[in-house]
Amino acid sequence: MKAMTKTQLASLAGVSLATFSSWLKPIEGELAAMGYQPGRRCIPPHVVRHLAERFCIDVEPSVKFTANKRQ
Repeated sequence: MKAMTKTQLASLAGVSLATFSSWLKPIEGELAAMGYQPGRRCIPPHVVRHLAERFCIDVEPSVKFTANKRQ
């Protein structure tokens, strides 16, 4: 897991930054206890993991499979 911005997480969730920010409003106290600071550029990795689990966001790099070409 790596640190991410709110914009990156919102994009991975498929929502706008405004919508993602509204998702965070009700749990600001919980996130603050984890070390999240709204004004910082990056969200710490452990908070990214928590948000990904809570909102079902796939933050792991996707693996692309290609078919083997037989000649």
